[in-house]
Order: sequence, then structure tokens, then C-alpha cells
Amino acid sequence: MKSWQIKVPASTANLGAGFDSLGLALNRYLILDVTEHSKWEVEALSPSLEAFPRDESNWIIQIALETAVAHGKRLPPCHVRVRSDIPLTRGLGSSAAAIVAGIELADTLGNLKLSKKTKLKTAVKYEGHADNVGASIYGGLVITCETDEQLEVLQIQEMPISIVAVSPQEELSTEEARLVLPDQISYKEAVRAGAVSNVLVAGLLKQDWDLVGRMMKKDLYHQPYRLPLIPHYKRVEHVAERYGAFGIALSGAGPTISCFTVTFKTELLFRKLKQAFPEMFIQTLNVDGEGVVSTTCFEPSAL
Repeated sequence: MKSWQIKVPASTANLGAGFDSLGLALNRYLILDVTEHSKWEVEALSPSLEAFPRDESNWIIQIALETAVAHGKRLPPCHVRVRSDIPLTRGLGSSAAAIVAGIELADTLGNLKLSKKTKLKTAVKYEGHADNVGASIYGGLVITCETDEQLEVLQIQEMPISIVAVSPQEELSTEEARLVLPDQISYKEAVRAGAVSNVLVAGLLKQDWDLVGRMMKKDLYHQPYRLPLIPHYKRVEHVAERYGAFGIALSGAGPTISCFTVTFKTELLFRKLKQAFPEMFIQTLNVDGEGVVSTTCFEPSAL
């Protein structure tokens, strides 16, 4: 029997002012161990995944089947063992990783030979925008732009930064976080918000971290509206800035807060945040430069 392993990284999106256009792949993973089988069967190896369907109605399998049909292929049924250390509903791209996993499963089983751009276009149909799914597909930092005509994506594979992520016990759904956003903003405010986002991207490309941090703080697109949903944000920001974070931003829609730092300051920042917020889940994350990876004839390994 043939076997494969599919590994999809987590992601953080927006990075402050890069609303729905910037994504960064992180070294937490959704992993599928796939073996040909007489029927579709999904086995959850992580407690957080046990509530999801165990047959072909599982969302990952549904996406795989739909993707294959769209390209004129039928997939052989498989036994899929799924494990993940990406927390659900915490703003670290768990749903995006599932979408990318389904597309990669179709590509692998159906030998579709899809390009990364085609995978991204397919993923956007499910996710709605390209930041998280783009980061999980390409790895590194992705800068995306969607127009009526086409989808643009630029990848920067290596980013010499780390993130200390602060996650509360409470969940916050993306739908809830989107409800607080305004339907429109004024022309003047849109121009100003776009300028802030432009300078944020320039700072990332030049690795001017102080500039990046200032632009993260000046976001006008989403953080001013969402911060009231995150009561601990200001306290985390105060501690993080004191102990080495050059920038602080909501991870996606939240509630996780990403504290960006240069690598040599990571340990101190982690320790101080852990001391200040013992009731929260604190973890150090690094940038994943590979994106989604599919390999054959694997030996199952632990996360």
C-alpha cells in the first residue's frame, strides 16, 4: 500500500496594518499520515480534532474530493491519521491549514501536479482571502493582492524574526471578530490606512524592525475595532515592549497576540510574558520557510 505524509504550517496574518494581505508561516503544523484503504476513514490523533467527522464528510476530505473533481480526477479512498499542534479558533490559521491540507491531499493522491499559484487560487475560494492560506502554501512571508482580474502573491522566504504568541483560554471566532468591522471607511482614512500598510511592507523588506513596529501600531483597518474584544491586549503590549518586542499585533482576528522580536531577545521576552500572564498559553514561534510539504513512504513521527 502507498503512504504519504502532508505537513502544513500554521500562520499569522495581517501583521497589524496588512489587513487580509500579509501572512507569515509559523512552525506549528497540521500533519496528515495517509495510507490507501478500502474506504475513507479519518483518525484524529490530537484531542482538539476528535470532534470532527471521521469519514469522507470531514472538511479536509471534502475539499480534497472537490478539488480532484474540479480537475477531472477521482481519488482512491484512504485512511488519514490527522494530528495538529495548531490551536483552534486562536488566530493562528487552523482553518487555513485544513484547507491547504485538503488541496494538497488531492494534488498528491490525484497526481494533479498543481502549481503553488493554482493551489492558492483554489484555497482562496474556501478561505475568502489569500493571507493565511498563502503563508501555509508558500512558507515565509507572503504579500498578496486580489483584484477582479487576478491574484498576485510575493514570497519572502527568510525572515530573521521570532514571535512570542500570547493566547488566552477564551476563544474568539473569526465571524465574531469580523462583525465589529465597519462596512466602510472614509476616503481620507482609506488613503492614510493604505499608506501605513505600504510603509509596513517596506519596513519588512528592509528589515527595519523599529519602523515595522511603529506601523503595526498605526493600523486603521481592523485593530481599532477589534481591540475592545481583547481586554488583555494593552497589558500584553506593555510587558512585551518593555522586554524586547519591536512590534505587537493581533494574530489574524485574535484573540492571540503576536509579539515580534529579533531572535536573540526571544528567550527573555518569553520568560517575562510567562511570568506576567501565567493563566495564558505562551509559546515561541519561528518562521517556517517551506510551506506545505508532501512526502512519500514516510515513517510516522511525533510532532
